[in-house]
Amino acid sequence: MGLAGLTICSTAFETLGRAQARALGCPDLPLAIIPHPFGLRTREEVRKIASECVEDIARLAREAGTAAGALLSGSGGARADRARRLEAPGDHDGFNRYCRERRWSDGLPLVPPTPERVAAMLRHTRRAPESVVAAIAPAYGAATAEGIAINAVMAGCEPQYLPVLITAVEALSDPEFNLQGIQATTNPVATWIIVNGPIVRALDVNGGLNCLGQGTWANATIGRAVRLLLQNIGGALPGEMDRATQGQPGKYTFCCAENEEANPWEPLHVERGYARERSTVTVVGAAGTLNMNTHAKDADDLLRVIADTLAHPTSNDYYFGGEPWVILSPEHAQVLKLAGLTKADVKRRLWEASRMAASRLAAKDYARVQHTRGAELGAMTAATLVPGAPTADGIGIIVAGGPGTHSVYVPTFGQTRAVTKPVDRD
Repeated sequence: MGLAGLTICSTAFETLGRAQARALGCPDLPLAIIPHPFGLRTREEVRKIASECVEDIARLAREAGTAAGALLSGSGGARADRARRLEAPGDHDGFNRYCRERRWSDGLPLVPPTPERVAAMLRHTRRAPESVVAAIAPAYGAATAEGIAINAVMAGCEPQYLPVLITAVEALSDPEFNLQGIQATTNPVATWIIVNGPIVRALDVNGGLNCLGQGTWANATIGRAVRLLLQNIGGALPGEMDRATQGQPGKYTFCCAENEEANPWEPLHVERGYARERSTVTVVGAAGTLNMNTHAKDADDLLRVIADTLAHPTSNDYYFGGEPWVILSPEHAQVLKLAGLTKADVKRRLWEASRMAASRLAAKDYARVQHTRGAELGAMTAATLVPGAPTADGIGIIVAGGPGTHSVYVPTFGQTRAVTKPVDRD
C-alpha cells in the first residue's frame, strides 16, 4: 500500500517492498512496517500496533523525499535498452554456476544465450530487438523482443516458439490478469499457458496424453521460458519479491494446448471471440491442479461430483469471487455432450451445484468473504450459498488430455482473470 510517498507493509513483505523500490529506482523509499502476522492478535494489540503505525506514517511522510515521488510518478519504468554482451564461461558447468551466482536460473540447467542463438530466435518476429512488448511486474522491467528471446534460449525453446512467448507476455501484462498480485503473493500461484489454434500443430504443443506432464519439448520449454521472464525481467526472485509460502511445481513450467479435435464443443479461443483458424495464447493464474477420477457415465452424476470437488472452504475463488477452471478429459466431455449439454449448460450446472454454504468457511474467512463480496452477495448468514465465481460464465472449461476417466480442477488466485491474445506469426 502506497501513501504520501511511502509504503505500508507487514514484516513478511518488507523484503518485497524494499526490493520493488530498488527495482523501480527508489531505494530510499520509506517503509512503515507492521508486525506479521496480526490475524492472531487481540483487539487491544491491534489498536496498539495501529497507533504506532500511524505515528510512523506521519513521521515518514514528513521525511519522504524526492525519491519516493519519483516512484509514485512512475519514473524508473520500462526502457528500451539493448542487452549487454557479457563474457561468461564457455563450458556447461561453468556457465550454469555463473547464472546461479547471479540468480538468473530457475534451479535447472540453462542453455547459453549466445548472440547466434538469440539472432536465430529473433528471426521469428518482425519486432525490433529493442522494442518493448510490455513491462513485467513487480519490478516492471522492460520485456523487449530481445529480452524475451534471451530467456527463451536459456529455457531451451526452439526459435519458432518466440511468437507464442511474445503473446504470453502481452497477455500476462494485461491489468485483468493482475500480475503484480500474482508475482508477489504468498499463494502458490503459477502462470498457466493454454495454446489454441493452428499453431498447436505447427509447434507440436501437446494437448493430449500427459499434456500437463513431462515429455513434450514445446510444453516444457515455453512454460519454463515464461517463468524465467517473470523472474529475470519481472524481478520475482524467490524469497524477495516472490513471497510464495511453499510455491508449487507449476512454477517451473505450466503449459499445454487444448485438445480441440476431441472437444465436442467450441474450443476456448472460439468461445472467447476468435476465429477457429486464429492461433491464441491464454494465461491463467493457477493455484494448482487436482485430479478428479470418476467413472460416472451419467451426466447428472458426473456434474455432481465435479461440483462437489470445486467447493472447498480454503479456496481463493470463494473468498474473492474468482475464476475456477476445469480441464475435462475427452471421455468426460463426451458424457456431457451425449446428454445434450452445451458448454454454457455445463458451466451453469457446475456454478449452481458448487455453491458452498458459508458455514463451511473458517470464522476469519467468513468475515473476509463478507467484506470482499458483500456488494455481490448481500447480507450473509451461515446458510448463504457462496459461488466460486460471480457468474456461471466465470467458470473456465477446456477439453484436454487423452483416454481415461480423469479430469482436472484448477483453482485460481481469485483476484485474477484469464486473458487471451492472438498470436502474430508474421
